[in-house]
Amino acid sequence: MDPGYHLMELPTKVLIGEGVIDKLGEFVADKGPKKTVISSGSQVTSKVRATVDGALGGEPVWVEVAAADTQNVEKVKRAARRAGRIVGVGGGKSVDVGKLAAFRLGLPFYSVPTSASHDGISSPFASLKGLDRPYSIMAKPPVGILADIEVISSAPKRLLASGCGDLVSKLTAVKDWDLAHRETGEYYGGYSASLALMSADVVLTGSRSLGKFGKDSVRDLVEALISTGVAAGIAGSSRPCSGSEHLFSHCLDVVAPGVGLHGEKCGIGTIMMAKLHGLDWKRVRAALMNVGAPVEASAIGIDDSQVVRSLVKASSIRPDRYTILSKRKLDPRGAAALAKSTGVI
Repeated sequence: MDPGYHLMELPTKVLIGEGVIDKLGEFVADKGPKKTVISSGSQVTSKVRATVDGALGGEPVWVEVAAADTQNVEKVKRAARRAGRIVGVGGGKSVDVGKLAAFRLGLPFYSVPTSASHDGISSPFASLKGLDRPYSIMAKPPVGILADIEVISSAPKRLLASGCGDLVSKLTAVKDWDLAHRETGEYYGGYSASLALMSADVVLTGSRSLGKFGKDSVRDLVEALISTGVAAGIAGSSRPCSGSEHLFSHCLDVVAPGVGLHGEKCGIGTIMMAKLHGLDWKRVRAALMNVGAPVEASAIGIDDSQVVRSLVKASSIRPDRYTILSKRKLDPRGAAALAKSTGVI
């Protein structure tokens, strides 16, 4: 596509509040009476199935998503070939699998998060295993997002803290984007960057109250995560939401597969990338501690050598994406010094 322009795709509507899951039927009704296929994990299904079935007033087809991978995308696609819509009910894997299946079938997708662990609930990107790349791929944003604060507030605190880690990562993602603009001439969108930074600020300035994860705090967290997805839609890329800290996280996915949550790894990466950018990394670290997010790699089962290897190799995950790691080109000694100086190892 000509770099002089880009396409913006955004969610059409968002319904957020306590008890709104009961309104799911009318929320999706504008897309016609055809059957609804629901992508969901087993634990979430047992928790909300009766409520969702009652709200839809019909017999939706539930597809159990065991993992965020291509096999589960194909399973949802098979169930949805004659459907009118796909609804992702649950956490990251259910939403990402449903989102990509809907995109590949050309069906409208609705996001119904039951936790707030990362910004995939609203973004146009899907992160799956078994693809030809270790990072998220472009799909389309949800047509609609229904976020029931009562349901999300009951999610494990670790998932909510992970969402805070993903939010704070926008601080270094935007710095990387601006760096790429100045050094390579890449397009930089000031508005979408500001929107992403405002979302990060929810954690940086309000971490003490946010970390209590009461319903008001959870609503702030969810709205901020939705806003970052909108920022990516406005930018036409993941740039305002994903930078060197995400490359570090994606590299950890390769080096230590299945260890730690996405937002946890991004938060830890943000501490180190903030120092490379000359930002107040101690403030980032303190904010993550206040919300109960890990700040040491060992807390999520990552050892020192895995951190060092991921820092050294992270820029090779996406050679086309210029970040502070492209500029600094860390060797093992420099990577170890960075991780030690920030308390990550």
